[in-house]
Amino acid sequence: MPSVEIVEVAPRDGLQNEARLVSTAQKLELIGRAIAAGARRLEVTSFVNPRRVPQMADADEVAKGLPERGDVTFIALVLNRRGAERALAARIDELGAVCVASDTFAMRNQGQTSAESLEVARETVALAKAAGRGAQITVATAFGCPFEGEVPLARVVEMAKRAADAAPREVGLADTIGVAVPGQVGEAVARVVEAIAPIPVRVHFHDTRNTAIANVWAAVQAGATVVDAALGGLGGCPFAPGASGNVATEDVLYLLDRSGIATGYDRAGAIAAATWLADVIGRDLSGKVRCAPAFPPAAT
Repeated sequence: MPSVEIVEVAPRDGLQNEARLVSTAQKLELIGRAIAAGARRLEVTSFVNPRRVPQMADADEVAKGLPERGDVTFIALVLNRRGAERALAARIDELGAVCVASDTFAMRNQGQTSAESLEVARETVALAKAAGRGAQITVATAFGCPFEGEVPLARVVEMAKRAADAAPREVGLADTIGVAVPGQVGEAVARVVEAIAPIPVRVHFHDTRNTAIANVWAAVQAGATVVDAALGGLGGCPFAPGASGNVATEDVLYLLDRSGIATGYDRAGAIAAATWLADVIGRDLSGKVRCAPAFPPAAT
């Protein structure tokens, strides 16, 4: 049976844009519930400026409270050397570095040009490897920029190749503002898969325009083997105007389960965790499967 790995991003990308501060204890419970549902790679926090992202101000406390699990990989987002060094000093297994395919977003998000963000991401991988840790690189705004509009695919492919030269665990393509459509995704993923093989391709989709679940399928069909998702469809980006939540973990599980693709994630457990998370956030979340009748009727 074919398989796809799910990276659970609700504890970081899911929470970073929420106005209601979530406590460290609640974040750790979210992480525990996701692990109980089958998550084995989780993006748990980010080591960034707390003034810019207050929801992540407790990164060190979250890292200290992570469970001892030899079968689980805990990931932290870092945007510069200082963040990488903080994460490496904490109980983090893998650094998530980001380079940006458009200059304007790179400057607003990271205070760097696109080219500079790529070099910092490559340096982050080297730092992680020197410390005996893992690292990944994500190409943000790979399908469109909120300020510049269309992003040339040739630029994205070239950035992915340069990122792959640093030998990260994988290279991700992120639809940071939810503008991608399946035809575009299929072409981009196929081009990048061919360009960086055998390094895997991961995808990250926001559901701003109701295309995320279709984009997941297009990406998997084109050769992506890792998918970021957030319980309940929680998420957004403080620096991307109008960007809404991530594709919902439970919706991705329904798509892949019913298509005969293994994930190792329990759908019923994911639905239960997303329901709990909605209560913590204090509002309904955007995931669809959680609110639908079970199908087949004897299963969730």
